Amino acid sequence: MSRTDFNTLLDAGVHFGHLKRKWNPKMAPYIFMEKNGIHIIDLHKTVVKIDEASAALKQIAKSGRRVLFVATKKQAKEIVAEKVAPVGMPYVTERWAGGMLTNFPTIRKAVKKMTTIDKMLGDGTFDNFSKREKLQIARQRAKLEKNLGSIADLTRLPAALFVIDVQKEANAVKEAKRLGIPVFAMVDTCCDPTDIDYVIPANDDASKSIAVILDAVCAAIAEAPRSASSRRRRRLRRPRTRRLRRRRASPVSRRP
Repeated sequence: MSRTDFNTLLDAGVHFGHLKRKWNPKMAPYIFMEKNGIHIIDLHKTVVKIDEASAALKQIAKSGRRVLFVATKKQAKEIVAEKVAPVGMPYVTERWAGGMLTNFPTIRKAVKKMTTIDKMLGDGTFDNFSKREKLQIARQRAKLEKNLGSIADLTRLPAALFVIDVQKEANAVKEAKRLGIPVFAMVDTCCDPTDIDYVIPANDDASKSIAVILDAVCAAIAEAPRSASSRRRRRLRRPRTRRLRRRRASPVSRRP
């Protein structure tokens, strides 16, 4: 069964592309028609691509790996934070720091610095500083929280990247491709889908369009932990029953 349907995408305005003069010819397979100088995206293909991306993201989540969501454009920030945080995945909604993937150890050092400041606040060490030093540390903590707070629990490189607006997040896509990290993305008619592994042709400017796509994707990720935990329970149950059988059978075999 599909994660979404044609009418839901239509109501959200997912089919609206960019002006014809701004289009990228590589997006031609996903364009249905042109109307009033605007390209219309084929929503039947969008439905199929959403299902493919959701299935792949679900498998990644099942294996216990992380997916990093990247959306720094104004209309996507709040939506990404609202949809992605409940499923426990990291996200970047502020400026993409250069080297966030290719220079990941340095990013981790910055996150550890934020953790160290939190410990200072907790154990009372912070009170020993002067008023000026306290102000500087507080500003540094706020800056780190703003840029890296949402990826504080990302202890290793993500298994995949989910990008909204490929053109705006070009640096993130380049870093992911350099490291061989698969990229999932909402791709509009003005973008180049060449470097994207899982293309979701959709309007990446409208907030409703972004919300509908993220609902489908996050629902797939949310299903993964439950199915994984059920498999773990089965694995734990099987050895236990075998041990009980062996213990019960051993006294009978020893009797003369």
